[in-house]
Amino acid sequence: MPRIMAALAAGLLFGLGLVVSGMVNPAKVLGFLDVAGDWDPSLAFVMAAAIPVATLGFRLGGRMQAPLCATAFAPPARRRIDARLLGGAALFGVGWGLAGFCPGPALASLSFGGWRALAFVAAMLVGMGLFRLAERGGTTGAEQPAARPG
Repeated sequence: MPRIMAALAAGLLFGLGLVVSGMVNPAKVLGFLDVAGDWDPSLAFVMAAAIPVATLGFRLGGRMQAPLCATAFAPPARRRIDARLLGGAALFGVGWGLAGFCPGPALASLSFGGWRALAFVAAMLVGMGLFRLAERGGTTGAEQPAARPG
């Protein structure tokens, strides 16, 4: 139960931060991304404020033996930069630039009942499903542990 409560508190804090920063407003996000036009630099201040908070969190976490609500840390299974990572990052960026939403703000925007957020989340879920189907069809090694000699 403490783990669920911690996740709920973190999610609520994250969602509140998205609302307060304006990231749930696609027009604000697109204004930030429009550096050649009518640029809105306000989201740069959000990022500038987030960097020291994240740095502090990573430093504190690096000194701990285990997370507060788990038995061990779960580092990423893949650590190299490859075409799959770069392609996913590019797709994410293009989608963010076209729609003005990324997954977190889109989910937070659902509480406002806007059709654009609903359409984005629906398309995101369809895309996730298609990706999962494509993963089953090919072997990428993402879900399979590396074979150990011996």
